[in-house]
Amino acid sequence: MDGNATSFHWPFKQFVIACSITVQLFSLWLDLRQKRALDLPNPPAEMLKYRKPDMEEFKRVQKYSQDKWWFGFCKSLVTGPIDLGLLYWDFLPYLWGVSSRLVLLWGASWALEVQTSICFCLLLGLVQMLLDLPWSYYSTFVIEQRHGFNKQTRAVFVKDFLKSVMLSLVLGPPLIAAFTILLQRAGTWLIPGAVGFFLSVQLLGLLVYPTIAGLFNKFEPLPQNELRQKIEELASSLKFPLTKLFVVDGSTRSAHSNAYFFGLSFLKNMRIVLFDTLIDQCSTEEIIAVLAHELGHWRLNHILKNLGISQLTIILQFALFESINSPTLSKSFGFVDQPALISFILFSYVIGPVDEMIGFLTNVLSRMFEFEADEFAAKLGFGEALKRGLLALDTKNKSAQNSDFLYTAYHSSHPQLSERLAAIDDTLKKKQ
Repeated sequence: MDGNATSFHWPFKQFVIACSITVQLFSLWLDLRQKRALDLPNPPAEMLKYRKPDMEEFKRVQKYSQDKWWFGFCKSLVTGPIDLGLLYWDFLPYLWGVSSRLVLLWGASWALEVQTSICFCLLLGLVQMLLDLPWSYYSTFVIEQRHGFNKQTRAVFVKDFLKSVMLSLVLGPPLIAAFTILLQRAGTWLIPGAVGFFLSVQLLGLLVYPTIAGLFNKFEPLPQNELRQKIEELASSLKFPLTKLFVVDGSTRSAHSNAYFFGLSFLKNMRIVLFDTLIDQCSTEEIIAVLAHELGHWRLNHILKNLGISQLTIILQFALFESINSPTLSKSFGFVDQPALISFILFSYVIGPVDEMIGFLTNVLSRMFEFEADEFAAKLGFGEALKRGLLALDTKNKSAQNSDFLYTAYHSSHPQLSERLAAIDDTLKKKQ
């Protein structure tokens, strides 16, 4: 018997549970290291050259960071064992059985596995949303409210939740059905089919994003003023195909600020979105510098690089899926049959350690891209303004001033502020 055949007799469920416990313990260790960093009595020394020490402000920022830490810590202590318990006591096979009975009660007589897969995913998604709902409520109306960030009412919170459920009911079934049929029928074309499917979903997401985002926030054109003129000049100088420029009412939900762009570059249809909170918190020059950083991601092809990496990841995942998938996989988790979608979901549990490593490497790459975008903005002449903008946003968002380097390396997609400011200084020195 060859090695692959032997591997199919692994106790997959026990392997997944053991890996999950290991990852949770490792995350707990990193969390405890981060807690020690957050409890340090003074701001980091390397930030003193950029910002005058304000101990009252530091204490407020520290309290916010500590509250968020305790929230995340308690959530992981509760949700981790729940997830393991649902897996150990065969909740997934039970939910599949419920889905099968509901589909039969519905009177379905064709594509039973596809319809059962849709029902299963919708029920599983509903369970996950309900389990997360109290945590989301507490985060919004206790922690964010306590520190002055929450701006949304409970009515808006409920409406957003119901809108999310409706979107899942509208968009979920056709996507689940298409993916299930792909798994059933692709055969030797599974890998190229999967690449094409997920690439199509990503492109479709960009096309429908304005409609979906408009359900939750109000987007209005940025008025004709100095800020708009300078943004258009920046976009024109970089040959960025800007077609629309919006202000979004982020302040109706949170005092946090942001700016981003979206669209399809090859269709010459790119749009920039500014949060109204960003306009309130930063000067025009600082906003332009922040946008120079964001457009640097576009000019340096970070978007295309991430897209290419995601496709390579899909190829790796489906190559592993083809080698691991077998009746033993589903039986190990308590399933009698081998439904196509269930096999892939269970496979995603099995390769959890691989996903953790991919996530870590993705964060490493993301931090590298952030440095490159900062350097790009600094070379355009926005270095000092970008530093001021980053400091202003860091202050307004009450970002953690002390952070453990291992925790940051594993979890964070952005470098520490002190690292970014020092790198910008290095770029400015090289320009002199």
